[in-house]
Amino acid sequence: MPKRFRLRSRDAAAAEGMPESLLPVVWLLGKTGAGKTSLVRALTEQTDAEIGNGFQPCTRSAKSYDFPPDGPLVRFLDTRGLGEAGYDPADDLAECLDRSHVVLVVCRLDDPVQGDVADALADVARQDKRMRAILVLTGEDLLPDESARDRARRTITARMNRAAGRDLPVATVTFVPGGGPQPEGLEDLRRLLLDALPAAGLLLAADHAATAEEAAFQAVRRRVLFYAGLAGSTDVAPVFGAVSVPATQIAMLRELGQRYDMPWNRKTSAAFLGAFGIGMGARFTASYGLRQLAKLIPVYGQTIGAAAAGSVSFATTYALGRAAAYFLYTYASGNAPSEADLRKIYTRAFDRSSPDETD
Repeated sequence: MPKRFRLRSRDAAAAEGMPESLLPVVWLLGKTGAGKTSLVRALTEQTDAEIGNGFQPCTRSAKSYDFPPDGPLVRFLDTRGLGEAGYDPADDLAECLDRSHVVLVVCRLDDPVQGDVADALADVARQDKRMRAILVLTGEDLLPDESARDRARRTITARMNRAAGRDLPVATVTFVPGGGPQPEGLEDLRRLLLDALPAAGLLLAADHAATAEEAAFQAVRRRVLFYAGLAGSTDVAPVFGAVSVPATQIAMLRELGQRYDMPWNRKTSAAFLGAFGIGMGARFTASYGLRQLAKLIPVYGQTIGAAAAGSVSFATTYALGRAAAYFLYTYASGNAPSEADLRKIYTRAFDRSSPDETD
């Protein structure tokens, strides 16, 4: 690690969570025993005890779990098990639909009776045709016969596709008894979550740091996601977004400067802009009318101006934070960041944090 570089400890810079109303919400829909809680445990890498104690009542029959517990950036919403005797899910479905951003439809392959789940999914699809949904198949290990597994997979998938009115992305997740190694298929689910809801998918992604710089970024990634979430959620109107998004990005860059022990000031800003390349900065300014670019770079990430959609504001702010972290780490080590590398870092981060609109 460079001599001048040192990240502040978590105690010295405690993480802050998103305001409750801005949390991205992942809704788990399925029968009791389908593996919903196990999915949350695997995605968050928390223990069964932490997950069990973390769920709190949020409606008459639904529970929520905020992660990370000490500074929430995503909320899991779990309705009571569909198909239970005497349970009418209509009210819960309506309330959960209003709160959620993506639905994980969880079905066990060894349980052919999925009518209640299909009916609930059909209700959701009728009320919100744009609701993103992912089908998660569990219990593959409970069907030892391969032909039976394939038959069950085709049957359940076809039924849920009919209920949704479209082909759903599918992940098959197999849990290891006793909560051992990572469940098979979990990375597929993480990838689908990243496509559907980057704000949650990036947080839950199992990134593996291959370099010291990447390891350093892992220590500040949640804070970058925090600011990206604020930028995406507050960019609700052209005038308000024109103020809130740049202000959020400025705050993010200043905090990153503190964490990397490199104050973000005009000198740092000028060096950052220079690393991106004057030509690229000039073209950006001319194309989008961001006349403040030369004064303080943070709005560099706001690629479509004050009227940007929230998803673009999220992606550009996250990409800006990722590029700034790379720049600060390299700059603190006494090296000049490569323009090509910095652009590559920014572009890759933007692509990862932009929702897939192909569904």
